[in-house]
Amino acid sequence: MKYRQLGRSGLLVSELTLGTLTFCGKSGFEKTGNVDARQARRFLDIALEQGVNTVDTADLYSLGGAEEVVGEALAGVRDRVILATKARSPLSDDPNNSGASRFHLIKACENSLRRLKTDHIDLYQIHNWDGVTPVEETLRALEELIQSGKIRYFGTSNYSAWQMMKTLGSAERNHLNSPVSQQIYYTPESREAEFELLPMALDQNIGTLIWGPMGEGLLTGTVQRHQKTPDSSRQGNGWPEPYVHDMEHAWNVIEVLGEVGKELNASTAQVCLAWLLTRPSISSLIVGNRTEKHLQDNLAAANLTLSEAQRKRIEQVTRPAPRYPYWHRFTSGMDRIDPAEKVFLDEYKETLDNRKDLEAK
Repeated sequence: MKYRQLGRSGLLVSELTLGTLTFCGKSGFEKTGNVDARQARRFLDIALEQGVNTVDTADLYSLGGAEEVVGEALAGVRDRVILATKARSPLSDDPNNSGASRFHLIKACENSLRRLKTDHIDLYQIHNWDGVTPVEETLRALEELIQSGKIRYFGTSNYSAWQMMKTLGSAERNHLNSPVSQQIYYTPESREAEFELLPMALDQNIGTLIWGPMGEGLLTGTVQRHQKTPDSSRQGNGWPEPYVHDMEHAWNVIEVLGEVGKELNASTAQVCLAWLLTRPSISSLIVGNRTEKHLQDNLAAANLTLSEAQRKRIEQVTRPAPRYPYWHRFTSGMDRIDPAEKVFLDEYKETLDNRKDLEAK
């Protein structure tokens, strides 16, 4: 297992993080899994043995149930783990039991600490943007939690780039601690994060944790063209995520991942994870598991090496169409391309160049 620095912080996180969405399985999360405390401890022991040092959860998962399972599983090994959780999501019909207000965040943090059976959270993440609470209020609440020793660092999750920049700007202007990381959705099938979020992370030195790196089961090999997806899988049991706009594209991606897997004697899931680990700005991939077999398979991806030809082959089949203003950088002949964008724009430019070649013929 290799370790990567989490943004501008001094934390080193393992390339793979143990996810806990599948823990507990109640209150609307039954379709994700029902890993109990005993099984969770087994998962944790396997992960720690293979070098994983980070565990990610949220108060939303099973409405606190996942945190309770994590708290039980961490007994005796808490000091070996970078523990991350999240808050902000609606947890009841009470309008104040939601959001990133000082009122909600401090109470939510204290409830998470109780469920997790710990005196501090290493990385506290705002689960979604709160469009009502002033960002300064959120930052001051997080500052209070840091000063009280209840959290060590904080990050965001599912923010857009402008929302993160607004947060960073406010923190700097008010001389407050700022987020060290973002947690976002990014897969070979869904690369929208490359247009704003990942360049922002490179430019601002923000760590990036990836949730659902295998598309919540979409890219594990269980979903195949012209085949019924097994009812036992998340993608076959009616779980509503992820949103897939172009299923034909998704099938093409799945097939190439599977072909590369056969070449390497590896699973489709392993190839998916290994490719994501080659992408710019990625700190860690969060892998959730229902079974010990799935966990062992996913963790093996940390030791899988793709050839340059295989890496590029996956990139080409998964590449999104260039969007404005990015294609305009090239068609207008702009120089002085920002390094944070260039790493992605060089790939998109190949699409434009190929199109010009076809038109010339």
